Order: sequence, then C-alpha cells, then structure tokens
Amino acid sequence: MRFLRNFLVLNLVVFTNNLIIAQSSKTALNEPSAVKELLNKKKNNNTSTAVNDKFKIQIFYGKSPEAKSALSTFRRMYPDVNATIVYTNPSYKVMVGNYKTRLDAERNLKLIQKDFEHALLIRPGK
Repeated sequence: MRFLRNFLVLNLVVFTNNLIIAQSSKTALNEPSAVKELLNKKKNNNTSTAVNDKFKIQIFYGKSPEAKSALSTFRRMYPDVNATIVYTNPSYKVMVGNYKTRLDAERNLKLIQKDFEHALLIRPGK
C-alpha cells in the first residue's frame, strides 16, 4: 500500500512539473529584412543552378597546364559558350556549356567534336 501511494505521489509530481516548466508555443522570430533578402537570393541562385546544370560537355581530362591550354583554345574558338575547369582528384576536367535538354547538348557536342575529338556528353551530379 505504501508503495502504491509513493508511486502515485511521484507521478503527480512529474506530470505537474512538466506542465509548469513547459515552454509556451507563442514564440516570435524577428529577423532583419536583409537576412530575408539574402536567403531569397540564395534560394533563387540554387534553383537556377539546379535547372541550368542538366547537361555539360567535357572536352578535356588531364593535368592542369594542359587543361588551361584546352580552356583557352576553346574560349578562342567558341566565345559564346561558357567554359570552366573542374578539379577532380587527381586530374582536371574542362567542362563547357550549360544545356537544359539532351537534344541541345548533343547538337553542340557534334560541333565541338570536330575540334575536340575526345569531347563527351555528361550529366553533372549523376
């Protein structure tokens, strides 16, 4: 009987304590408008990158000096197409283009392969 009474008193204390100490759910978060603006810019940047980076063409894979040379040659030949060097351990890749559809990428791949015979179509992140 004494055990039952102690058990009930202990439960009453625990449940009452939870009700007294519990936090209220009426919390207001005040953040500056500059933070909201930066978050919106970041979100827009991320979505545009995800949409535009569907297909790329890799024109070179190898060492850094040769990658820089291939990049400068490509930029002279195709000034309207964006190109960049991507480092993947232990080599460098020269990636060109930003194609939304595979059809556009394949059309440009055929043109680029005339000058860079080892060019291939890839899908970054896959």
